[in-house]
Amino acid sequence: MNYQQIFERYEIKYLLTMREKELILETMKPYMRLDNYGHSTIRNVYFDTDTFRLIRRSLEKPVYKEKLRVRSYKATKEDDDVFVELKKKYQSVVYKRRLVLTELQVIECFQKDLPLPVNSQIADEIEYFRNYYKPLYPKVFISYEREAYEMMDGSDFRVTFDENILYREDDFSFASEIYGMPILNEGVTLMEIKAPSAIPLWMSRQLTEMQLFKTSFSKYGLAYQDIFKNGGLKYA
Repeated sequence: MNYQQIFERYEIKYLLTMREKELILETMKPYMRLDNYGHSTIRNVYFDTDTFRLIRRSLEKPVYKEKLRVRSYKATKEDDDVFVELKKKYQSVVYKRRLVLTELQVIECFQKDLPLPVNSQIADEIEYFRNYYKPLYPKVFISYEREAYEMMDGSDFRVTFDENILYREDDFSFASEIYGMPILNEGVTLMEIKAPSAIPLWMSRQLTEMQLFKTSFSKYGLAYQDIFKNGGLKYA
């Protein structure tokens, strides 16, 4: 499978009840369908310094912020593909660069502090990040169930729904079972609109009619806050 490596888009987030999700899905039916991933269980390992420098900076809401994670869309074996992703946000626009490597290659590189086995502009950007913030450690494992939708006409507008968002501070294996502390309260869905420019008129109308408003939501940020606030507050 050919994987997209470069993304540049707006990412707008909403917290929905189950009923609100049903209404949005009904509105999407004439225009959107499940993408190639469809329903998946996404696993992420977020890397940070020993003092959580990256997420602490991100929570200050600077004009520019960046993070590094490794992601899989299923339970993996050593020879399965995973994604090494460098995600940046500048003036509300999200820029994502990612490489596809096997899980074994990623383990070798990050555990032994070895260069990535790829020669490319994206690999150079990731290596610069790793060296700039060195040393980096796996800090939080975050998993969630996702439904991902794409436009039937082939345009770049996408919508995802994330539920059962869990985090943990150890057991970073992508082959492990899904478990951890919940971030969202039961019955709440995180909807994320991913658009290169304007939101389609039909979606804008539905959001306005339902009086839904975008929210600031960082899975890693909320996990970090929960870790350091004695269990913290769930986001609902």
